[in-house]
Amino acid sequence: MEGSFFCVFNGARVFLSLHILMVCFMHEGCPYGVEGKITSHSLTVSSLLQGCPYGVEGKITSHSLPVSSLLQGCPYGVDGKITSHTMSVSSLLPSPSCSPSASKASSRKSTLEVVHNYGPCSPLFEDLNPLNHTKVLLQDVSRVKWIQSQSSNGSDGLKASPTASLPAKSGITMGTGNYVVTIGLGTPKKDLTLEFDTGSRLTWTQCEPCAGSCYTQSEPIFNPSQSSSYANVSCNTTSCSQLGRSGCSGSTCLYAIQYGDQSYTIGFFATEKLTLTPTEAIDNFEFGCGQNNQGLFGRTAGLMGLSNDNISIVEQTAAKYGKYFSYCLPSSPSSTGHLTFGKDGGAVSSVSFTPLSTVPQSSQFYGISIQGIAVGGNRLSILSTVFSSGGAIIDSGTVISRLPPTAYSALRTAFRSAMANYTMAPALRILDTCYDFSKESTITVPLITFSFAGGVDADLDPNGIFFIVNASQVCLAFAPNRADSNLGIYGNTQQKTFEVVYDVAGGKLGFGSNGCS
Repeated sequence: MEGSFFCVFNGARVFLSLHILMVCFMHEGCPYGVEGKITSHSLTVSSLLQGCPYGVEGKITSHSLPVSSLLQGCPYGVDGKITSHTMSVSSLLPSPSCSPSASKASSRKSTLEVVHNYGPCSPLFEDLNPLNHTKVLLQDVSRVKWIQSQSSNGSDGLKASPTASLPAKSGITMGTGNYVVTIGLGTPKKDLTLEFDTGSRLTWTQCEPCAGSCYTQSEPIFNPSQSSSYANVSCNTTSCSQLGRSGCSGSTCLYAIQYGDQSYTIGFFATEKLTLTPTEAIDNFEFGCGQNNQGLFGRTAGLMGLSNDNISIVEQTAAKYGKYFSYCLPSSPSSTGHLTFGKDGGAVSSVSFTPLSTVPQSSQFYGISIQGIAVGGNRLSILSTVFSSGGAIIDSGTVISRLPPTAYSALRTAFRSAMANYTMAPALRILDTCYDFSKESTITVPLITFSFAGGVDADLDPNGIFFIVNASQVCLAFAPNRADSNLGIYGNTQQKTFEVVYDVAGGKLGFGSNGCS
C-alpha cells in the first residue's frame, strides 16, 4: 500500500513537470525550469539600457563623466567654494600712476593717508632708481638668517583716545621691500618716515650732529637740540637695563643694534614726544637717537619697533592702546594701506583669530601655528609635524615666506600642476617657480589657502601669491628652508590686502580679508 502510494505520487510529479514543460514550449519566455524553479527574468529592453550610453540602435545617447570634469575652467569647486582666480595680467603689475584705495582707514578716527614709498603715490618716489629685485631677494635672505639666528641665540643686540592710525607705505628699507610709516617727533614736531617692523624692538631715527656717520635720508635729519621735549635717558634706569646691549657716555644711556645684513645703528637712548596723528601724541616716548648709522635702510629716517618687547612701541603705549594694533599692507606700489593702534580703530568685522604662539628663546617675535595648505581647494598631504617641527612666526619685514622643505615641495608640485598651461620662466635666486605671462592677457591662478590653529583659513589675494619682476618673470612667492626643523616665516607678500590684527594682550592674531578697501 505504501509502495503504491509513492508510485502514484511520483507519477503525479512527473506528469506535473511534463505539463509545465509543455506550457513553456507553448509560451516562449517562461521563467520556470523543468522543476518549477525560476530560470530567467522578463524585462524591457529600455530597462537593460539604464546607465548605458547606447540606445536600442547602438547609437551613443549620453556621456558619463566625473563632476570634476564639469568644473574645469570654473572658479568654483564641487562644494561651491572658489578654487581659482582669473585676472588680467596687467592687474598684477604696478600702475605708473597713483590710484589710492577707498580705504577703510579713511573713515577711522585719526587716520592719515597711506602711500607706497617707492610708488607713484609717494612724494619720495624716484623713477630714476627702479627697484632691484635681485638685491631685494639677496637681502631678504640676510634678514631670514638674522631672524632664525635670533630664534635660537637670543636678542638682536637690544635687549589721548584709544585709537591712532598711521600711513603704511611699502618701500626698500633694511635692503628689502618692506613698509614704512610717517610720524612726528619732537616739539615742534618734525615728520620722519620710518620702517615699521614686527620683528624689531627699538624705535630709532638718525640724529644730528651725526657724531659718527649718517646715511642719506629723504627728510632732514632730526636735530634734538631744536626740540623742547627731548631728554636723554640715564644709565641707572630700568629702561636702560632692558636694552640688553648698552653702554654709558657719562651718565647717558647708549644703545647699539646690528642687523642681519650688517646694517647698524648706535646712539643715545632718549625720550621725546611722538606724534602719531594730529590728534594722537605720546609724551616721554623712549627711542634711539642714532649718531652712527650705516647700512641698507633706503631713504627712510629709521625704524619703528613693533615686536612683543618692553621697549617696543606696543608695550610703551599699552595703557593707551591696550597692546593692540593692526595693519593692511597695500596690494601694489600704486595703492595704499594703513597701520592702526587700538581696538577702536574700526577694523573689518570679519576677522578670524588664531592663537599667538611662543617662539623658543626669542619672545620678541609673534609666533603662529600653521596647520595646513590647500591649492585649488585641495588640502595638500602634509603631516602636521612638518609645520610644528620648527614652528613659525609672522613678520612684516620678510618679503618671501619660508616654509619647511617638505611643505614647499608639495605646494610647488600642486601649483605647477595647476599652472601647466603657462610658459615657465627662468628661476630668480631663491624663487624656482616662475612664469612668463608676457603673451597672456588673462591668467587663471589656483587659490592658495593657509590654515592656522583655531580653524582659521586665509585665502591669499592673487597679489599675495606672486613676486613680480615684470610680465615676463612672475614667480611663486615662497621658498624652502634648509630643513623642516628651521623656523618658518609667514612673510609680507602673503599678508597683502589682509587686515592683520595683533591682539597682543589677548594672545591672538586675526586675519580679515579686504582690509585695505
